[in-house]
Amino acid sequence: MTSDVSDISETLPIDASSFYSSSHPHSNIQELSRLWREPLRLFRLSNMLRMKSCGDAVSFVINRNINFTNKCIGTCRFCSFKHKDSYRLTDEQILERTSEAEKLGATEICLQGGLSADMFLEDYCGMLETIHRAYPRIHLHAFSPMEVQHMSKNSSVQVKDALVELKKAGLGSMPGTAAEILVDAVRRQICPDKIGVQEWRQIITTAHSLAIPTTSTMLFGHVESIEDRLQHLQIIRDIQSETAGFTEMVLLPFIPENNKLGRIAGGADLLDKLKMHALARVALYPNITNIQASWTKLGREAAAAAIEWGANDLGGTLMDEAIARNARESASISAQDLIELIEARGRRAVQRTTLYERA
Repeated sequence: MTSDVSDISETLPIDASSFYSSSHPHSNIQELSRLWREPLRLFRLSNMLRMKSCGDAVSFVINRNINFTNKCIGTCRFCSFKHKDSYRLTDEQILERTSEAEKLGATEICLQGGLSADMFLEDYCGMLETIHRAYPRIHLHAFSPMEVQHMSKNSSVQVKDALVELKKAGLGSMPGTAAEILVDAVRRQICPDKIGVQEWRQIITTAHSLAIPTTSTMLFGHVESIEDRLQHLQIIRDIQSETAGFTEMVLLPFIPENNKLGRIAGGADLLDKLKMHALARVALYPNITNIQASWTKLGREAAAAAIEWGANDLGGTLMDEAIARNARESASISAQDLIELIEARGRRAVQRTTLYERA
């Protein structure tokens, strides 16, 4: 946010007790919906809670995305990942990318890919084992709940058994993607063949029960309403209350280019994107204290602005990001670039691990 709005917001009084108390954190959807319509009040409250949770630190992780295949049987209408020339990386190609990442200081490899019809549990475990054997110090952050469901179904095993095998193979944590909007009526419009809310929740909570932490995510700015977003946040909050397994909330604004959904949904504007980070901070406090702004989806400057709206993390350097990103952004960013974006906003840059420990 510009300094003008920051200066104006400083003049606005706020009664935090109307939204939060230590014994009963604020979670009323109607009250949050009203707060959404008062952006300066939302700005102030999100910053107060961010300061209480994280101080002035803004974190990032040095990592690399490895999208191992773009072959996919999925029908998600927001997908921009499929290309005419299909591919699947070999073990040698995956190791080469991991080696390059380690030399650049990466502490994490993120593995995700399409839902290939000819991939089974042993293939996913094999990728993990290959990397873990050669680079045991690299944290493996891999496979969305949709991918876990896919490999389980293809291999005719229970989800819990698949997760146990993945963990044995070296899985450290999971991305909580495939969440999109956790409202089945919305999912029927944007990803009709994807797992439903209850199945997503079951896979996530099963992972948490096995001491596999996950992120939580939201894809917003398409056909959903503010009430849908708030229902999504309430589900995330409830899961965290039960399991304490989420490491962060990642807000993912919908990118309308190069996908079917973009023909009817134009995406969120900048203020909507910034407000959504603030709303997540308020709605999830104190259950989830890390709110991530995705520079690949927002663009660098908007992501940096989001740290003034409740966010305290800018994600990772990525080094390769092929799934969906802002068309004006490259596929990677350097740690120094992230540090400069953070410090330009008067915050303290902190390099972290996947699980939010100091790197």
